[in-house]
Amino acid sequence: MDLKLKDKVVLVTGGTGGIGTAIVKGFLNEGAKVAFSSTSQAKIDALLPTLGAAEGQVAGFVADLNKEEDIKNFVENAKAHFGTIDVVVPNAGYEGKAHPVQDMTLDLFEQTYMLNVFAVMLTLKYAAPTLIEKKSGSVVVVASAAAYEPTAGNSAYVSSKYAVAGLTKCVALELGPVGVHVNYVCPGPVDTPMMLRIEKDFFGDTMTHEEAMAMLAGTYAMDKRYAKPEEVANAVLYLASEVSSHTAGMGMHVDSKVSAAS
Repeated sequence: MDLKLKDKVVLVTGGTGGIGTAIVKGFLNEGAKVAFSSTSQAKIDALLPTLGAAEGQVAGFVADLNKEEDIKNFVENAKAHFGTIDVVVPNAGYEGKAHPVQDMTLDLFEQTYMLNVFAVMLTLKYAAPTLIEKKSGSVVVVASAAAYEPTAGNSAYVSSKYAVAGLTKCVALELGPVGVHVNYVCPGPVDTPMMLRIEKDFFGDTMTHEEAMAMLAGTYAMDKRYAKPEEVANAVLYLASEVSSHTAGMGMHVDSKVSAAS
C-alpha cells in the first residue's frame, strides 16, 4: 500500500530514543524527509550514519524540550531547512518516577508534565500555523496505553498521558476543519531502554527482565511480549498518511490487549 508519504516533511521529537529512532527510520523508508530533535549532538552524530538516508533527506537538531525557546527554534529551523512542514510527531516522553501520592512532589510532577504534555503543546503551537496555512497535513502524538489504564504509584506519568490524550483530541477538533487530521498512538510496554528503567523503578532487583515482561505482558491476548519499536512506528506511519485522512482524535492502541479499547 502506498502511504503517499514520499517527499513529505516530517518533524519528530525525541528522534534518538528507542521509539523515536524507529519512527525516523519508518518515514525515511517511505521516502519522506525527516527533521528530528535530540538532547545531544553526539546522539545525532551516532544515529545519522545508521539511517541509510539519501543526501539531504534527514537532519537532526539539538533541542532541550524542557525549554520553550528550544522547541520554537527546533520547529523554525526544521522548516527553514526543508522549506515546509507536512507531518508533526511529538514523540519524546519521560517515564517519571513511581511514588505513592503521599511521597509525590510537585517537582516530580512538573518534570513529567513538562515533557509529556507541555512540550507536546508547544511543538504543536509552533508547527500548527504552517499546517493551517497549507490546509493539509497530519499530527500523530505518541501517548501511551496509560492514557486509559491507571496504575497505583504511577500518578505523574499516567495522569500526564491522560492529559496529552485530551490535548490531542482538542487539537483534532481545532485543526480538522482546515484539513489537518490529528490522532495519537497508545503503546503499552515497548522493548526499549525506557522500559528497562521502568522495570527497575517498579521492581528493583527483585525480578529479571524476562520475569518483569512475563508479569506485565502475561495477560495480553496475543504474543506475551512487549511491543517492538517498529510496531509503534508502523501505527504512526498509518495515522500520518493520507490513508487515514478520515480519522481524527483517535487513540490507536499498540499493546495486544483486547480490553484496552474499553
